[in-house]
Amino acid sequence: MGDLDADTGLEGGEGLYTAKLSPDWRIWGPNGGYLAAIALRAAGRESRLARPASFSCQFLETGAFEPAEVRVEALRRGRAAEALAVSLEQSGRRLLVANVWTVGELDGLAHDTSSAPPVPSPEDLLPIEALLPPGGQSPHAFWGNLERRPINWVPPDRRVPTDPLVRCWYRFRPKARFEDPFLDAARSLILLDTMSWPAVRSAYVEQPVFIAPSLDVSAQFHALAPESDWLLCETTAEKACDGLIGYRSRVWSRERQLLALGGGQLMCRPAPAGIMR
Repeated sequence: MGDLDADTGLEGGEGLYTAKLSPDWRIWGPNGGYLAAIALRAAGRESRLARPASFSCQFLETGAFEPAEVRVEALRRGRAAEALAVSLEQSGRRLLVANVWTVGELDGLAHDTSSAPPVPSPEDLLPIEALLPPGGQSPHAFWGNLERRPINWVPPDRRVPTDPLVRCWYRFRPKARFEDPFLDAARSLILLDTMSWPAVRSAYVEQPVFIAPSLDVSAQFHALAPESDWLLCETTAEKACDGLIGYRSRVWSRERQLLALGGGQLMCRPAPAGIMR
């Protein structure tokens, strides 16, 4: 099991950092949302402002579980907002490039017409370990970092094709909550990115002959929730054609406050023999 705080930790300063990529966040290679979380925290180290507003990145290489160089450049510094560019590199190979906006305390318009789906609370749902058949756990280390309470669970042997949608409560472990606003937002960023494939997978009964690595991910952060241990994530992947799959995700706090929304594009590749996701 990994630790989100420790495993996204950075050493260095003045725009140049080192992060050690942990194998506890493996899905094939280092999980894309995990790499994005490192980039977001690096932007937080360089920003003079209090919280992240938006994040976007392109995933360029898979990477290895070894130290990575993290570079942060300030593109614009203002009193109310800052724009920063972040890159992760290993052995001269660029793994990720990202752009981050950060903001300070702001006054402005206020309305909220968002609504979380009407789902049970996590305490009223069974954990994934109680639902899976013996030996049904994923082989990927990443999933050990999340406690999961699925909604509308269907056993694998009873599945039929459904809409490409997944809703689930998630709680990071061993530590679920963080006061650091960039680390708090990183929880949502990881969920926004990672739950794209589970949404796609729900539309197919048989194991697909393709995998679909992320080309990119973007997120808009609307609120922080350091008091919320559980996060509700809903992801839809409504369109797949010509080798691309688009998805959209939303994350709410335990109190059903919208924290973040975002999405991205997946690219289909032939699945290597025996691979699972």
